[in-house]
Amino acid sequence: MLRRRRIFLPMNIHHLELFYYVAKHEGISNAVRKIPYGIQQPAVSAQIALLEESLDATLFHRRPFKLTETGQALYEFIEPFFSKLKKTADDLRGGESQRVRVGASHIILSEHMPVIMEKVREDRPDLRVSLLPGHQPTLETALLAREIDVAVTVLEREPPTGIEARSLLEIPLVLVARRSSKIRSLDDLFETQKTTEPLICLPADEPVTKIFRTGLANAGVDWHTTLEVNSFDLAEKLAAKGFGFGIGVVSPSSKRGPGVRAIPLPGFPTLKIGVLWQGKLEGLLKKFVEGIEWHVGNLKQMLADEAQSIGKSG
Repeated sequence: MLRRRRIFLPMNIHHLELFYYVAKHEGISNAVRKIPYGIQQPAVSAQIALLEESLDATLFHRRPFKLTETGQALYEFIEPFFSKLKKTADDLRGGESQRVRVGASHIILSEHMPVIMEKVREDRPDLRVSLLPGHQPTLETALLAREIDVAVTVLEREPPTGIEARSLLEIPLVLVARRSSKIRSLDDLFETQKTTEPLICLPADEPVTKIFRTGLANAGVDWHTTLEVNSFDLAEKLAAKGFGFGIGVVSPSSKRGPGVRAIPLPGFPTLKIGVLWQGKLEGLLKKFVEGIEWHVGNLKQMLADEAQSIGKSG
């Protein structure tokens, strides 16, 4: 008896596009929320099944999600094409090639990014910038997903494979106290292992709070948060009114209010600021990173002068 020969049809490009989103976002339900046009989950499932049938292979395990060896090979083949579609379309349309997508923490976006953008715009007057707030883990995810081009962030850990990192600056932490406070130094504050003074602190997941807590642990000091705020500015205003001691950083970009002074934190870890990106630095991305480094160069001496001033006043 003759065996019936199976005929395999060419791969459907639309099926490949759907598979790209499923593989990128690790699941069909996640992919449906990210696909840039309306399509329902059953339709995606059905068309992925057709793709697997045409290849006579399983591309991924559903629960928990994991690409098979065949699925990984297919994703690595199609990812460069689909991931660059938007950028290619922007380049072909013209006018969008001068756009850079930047991720950074709120304080960097508000206090430093305008100066950096102004510097880059001197050479690229048609510069366009998209801004995404976030901390290192969120920004790394956005970089790997090609949702941003560059990130400026506190470096809390080593970045994952595929992301380049360059250290830029270390910023000391300080405590902000009411100017009339009799406490002038950490020795005054930490006479015992547990201080009872009120502490005004940013949320626990903020990098500056994590670093401050590390410093307290190293000093063997137990100090609980009394007031939780969402900005250095608010912490300083509350400290000026006598509500406690606020966490801050040495920052020449904004002057201290008239009712407060800074107490240095010798021996405490510093905020390590760095820039993250993927691939080769070239074109507008290279120019933008150069703008960041130019701004950091100006800040370093100002930070040193400010830290010296705080040391003398403390």
